[in-house]
Amino acid sequence: MAQGIPEEVMMNTALIKDLADVAKDAALLQGVLMRIQETPNSSELVTYAPLTLFPTPVPKAVFHQAIEVQTHYNILVDKISQDPDFLQGALASTIEVDDFIARLFKIHQQILKEGRSQSIILGLNRSDYMLDLREDGTSSLKQIEINTFAASFGGLSSRMADVHRHILNVAGRLEESQRILNNNPAAGLAAAIAKAWELYGSERLVFFFFVMTNLLPSCFRNIPTIRKRFDDVCKTGSLDQDKRLFVDGCEVAVVYYRNGYMPQNYVSEQSWDARLLMERSLAVKCPDISTHLVGTKKVQQVLAKPGVLEKFFPEQPEVVEQIRATFAGLYTLDMGPEGDRTVAMALAAPDRFVLKPQREGGGNNIYGSEICQVLERVKDSKERMAYILMDKIHPTPVLNYLLRRDAPLKLTNCLSELGAFGAYVRQGKDMVLNKCVGHLLRTKSAEHSDGGIAAGVALLDNPLLV
Repeated sequence: MAQGIPEEVMMNTALIKDLADVAKDAALLQGVLMRIQETPNSSELVTYAPLTLFPTPVPKAVFHQAIEVQTHYNILVDKISQDPDFLQGALASTIEVDDFIARLFKIHQQILKEGRSQSIILGLNRSDYMLDLREDGTSSLKQIEINTFAASFGGLSSRMADVHRHILNVAGRLEESQRILNNNPAAGLAAAIAKAWELYGSERLVFFFFVMTNLLPSCFRNIPTIRKRFDDVCKTGSLDQDKRLFVDGCEVAVVYYRNGYMPQNYVSEQSWDARLLMERSLAVKCPDISTHLVGTKKVQQVLAKPGVLEKFFPEQPEVVEQIRATFAGLYTLDMGPEGDRTVAMALAAPDRFVLKPQREGGGNNIYGSEICQVLERVKDSKERMAYILMDKIHPTPVLNYLLRRDAPLKLTNCLSELGAFGAYVRQGKDMVLNKCVGHLLRTKSAEHSDGGIAAGVALLDNPLLV
């Protein structure tokens, strides 16, 4: 590992076995935990969350590039969410063929028709990147996607720095341990939520979660919280004449959606009714419906077109340049000559691309020969408009040990994905808070094309700046 963990450490079998035990104990002590597959709804039995034995080398320049551009991405997401004409144009083809996005867009249209009740906007997002290997051997930061909905692992990633520092200290690698940066996205994300709650303006209000959250409970020590599902809101939720939201008789200041980004999250029509009820309310939604739509792959693809970023950052060429530098090649599959060229390009060299549907959560993308299978089926129909095509990024593999419950301990070729957490709060036209609040590094075996931690493929990691 160049400028990372020396080979004599990586190849010392006895030391590696001891360090693996140290790592598991450190993860348990630091609260890097997850429930086990056999009892997924029980907190009685837990195990360590999957993690790498060592931190992964990441060049300082690209790491700081990801951190520094994040506040511009926060502004971009917010500006797009306030531009209904852009969203209409960007998603017009997608909503023709994707029922899930169409239903979300219908809620968006209804809110616009009624007039937005929400004056406080809270955004918690995570922009994810991989490092593309250039011909000259240097790395180029390329965005995979931006998650505007339930940008996860802020809590667990906040604990990982201490885990890897302890492992390296036990291994006698003090210099490397000092190169692991402090990282506490949970505190930054929680502070933004607390700010939105404060701006809403009443000590009686209940802070509101869907399902589970990884944010640290101590960050909300003075804010009452409840956790509900869509069906619960449908049964006990209501709006008063001022469109204040009440659930179980309690007024709700902030709705943090941990659930609702996949079609299967909406188990009944009552789930959709609950989403609409909350979107119509005065409560701060994170994300609100328009910000949810900004996170679609189709919006990402449209933003890469020449001249589009300039619309959102007029007379700010340096901001446009910083954002555009992170774009990989993105191509439309809309009906027409441009989409036809994209289809032909993908069929001619499928290994150069990734085919992406409008879905979050990992495990949805399509690679290699499967691209040909899908495109041959849909190339002459509007079904192809449910996808976009993206250049495949080629990061440099790095050797590491992957620690997962009941998995063998072996040296593995790995690929990593770097995420930057963004948080912003806007009240009316005033941007009250706009920060990059931390980072996340996820690593997986190079044999896997797609999939995150929740999907059971990637593992928690730390950047070791080189």
